[in-house]
Order: sequence, then C-alpha cells, then structure tokens
Amino acid sequence: MAERRAEEALARLIAGENLPRHEPKVPYNGAEGVPIREEVLARHGEEVITRNAYGARCLNSPNALFADVDFESRPGMQPVLAAFGVLALAAALIGLRQGSVLLGLLLLAVSAVLSAPVATLMRRIGTRARGGADMRARRRLATFLASRPEWNVRIYRTPAGLRLLATHRPFSPSEADVTEFFRAVETDPVYVRMCLNQHCFRARLSAKPWRIGLPSHLRPRPGVWPVASEHMTRRNAWIAEYEARAAKFAACRYVESLGSGTVDRRLKAVIDLHDRESRANDAGSPIA
Repeated sequence: MAERRAEEALARLIAGENLPRHEPKVPYNGAEGVPIREEVLARHGEEVITRNAYGARCLNSPNALFADVDFESRPGMQPVLAAFGVLALAAALIGLRQGSVLLGLLLLAVSAVLSAPVATLMRRIGTRARGGADMRARRRLATFLASRPEWNVRIYRTPAGLRLLATHRPFSPSEADVTEFFRAVETDPVYVRMCLNQHCFRARLSAKPWRIGLPSHLRPRPGVWPVASEHMTRRNAWIAEYEARAAKFAACRYVESLGSGTVDRRLKAVIDLHDRESRANDAGSPIA
C-alpha cells in the first residue's frame, strides 16, 4: 500500500499538482487517517493486527471483505428536514391560532432543535414495525444474495449491529461489487470511507474500552502512532489495564452463514484468525 501511494503521489507531482511534503498524523476516527498510524502488534501473511486510536486491537486485511452494519445509525438529512417541515407547520398553525407571532417563532426554534430526535424516533418506530433492526438487516442481506448465488456471507452480532464477512472469494475495496454490497446492506458510511481511503478492510478484535468500564482514554491523546518515548510508560500502563479487562469479553459473536456455503481457501486463514482473536465462538463471553 505504501509503495502504491508513493507512486500515485509522484505521478501527481510530475503532473504539476502541488502536494504537501509531510502527511499529518491523523487517527482512524472519521476514517481520514492515511496511512494507518497505529502500532503494529502482529503480522499474519498479508493481514496485520494493530492497536487503534482508542486502544482496541484491529484486524487489517487487504482482501477479506468485512462490513459493519450499525442498527442505531443516524437518520439522513431528508428525514430530518421532513420532521422539521411538519413541526414548523405545526408551530406556524399554533402561532396563528393564538394570534402570537412571538409564540410561533419560539415554537419554530423548538422545531429546529427537535427535528433530529423526532426523525430518529420515527425511524425506530418504523424499524420496529417492520420486525426490528436485526430482521431488516438480514432481509437486506438476503435480498442482495438472492441474485448472487455464488456469494457466501458469515454473520456476526456486535454490540451495535452486525458484522458481515464474505468468504467465497477475495475482494479489493475499490471493486464495484464491494460498493454494491456496502450499499445494499447499508454499511456504516464512516467504515466505507475508511476502506476506500486506506485500501483495506478492518474488523475490531477486542472490546471498546468504554464498554468494559475503563475510566480513561488511551494516553497520550489522540492515540496515533508512533508515541514519544517519554509517554510510553503511561501508555503501557493503560494498555495493561485494558487488556486485563478486555480478556473477559468478545468483540463479536458468530451467528450463521448465508449463501452458497463456499469458503475460498485463500480466506480460510484470515477467517480463523478473526474468529480466534475476536472470540467470536466463545458463547460464554459477553460482547463489548
């Protein structure tokens, strides 16, 4: 990946583009961190395990198609604007009925504040009416697979939703099939952007620290690697406490596989690595 990015930068410089000579140290958060500035913990062939900006261990894979599907994703602008329109209309009608412009303006301001929460509430009600978030996510996946008999996808439960892993062949993040898959299953948009920017797929292998009662953040902030030597003692102390607590939790839970049942031999090792390190088959450990 580094060589490819260097070649791309050289080509842009030759073409006359003005590029910065140094890349800023940006963490994964927001998916803008390129290259991935994280401590490398282990390498398994092309797969690399790193420690991310908030301290969890992550699997980075160039060709194992993972997708994160969050159940509590925020509503888009269209539902928020629709909610605002309805609330604003109600505010105007109440103001007219009471003969008070001030009241109408006050209610309009309240409408602007409440539009996003109302849109979120309506989305939740609609999702529940259609069988719940889990059922909706599985329907979207089943619809996608119905016209693609060669596909096979492993389903994992996470604290916030589902993790999907395609096993029938390797993929590149820039492939059209990946874009279609991400769109069809409504993959978390931050995760999608990260895959494209960093030219790899990711899967968290250990618990998020705030879900296991850790009272502080990874130090020093913002957690990007490398870290100055004078901060290593504090960082290592935090990591030791985190790993001790995280050992009692799994990152996800394997549920089932849907599709053709095909597991490409080139992906067998990364599937085993992911399931082992994330403790996906450990039914006795809560997910976090």
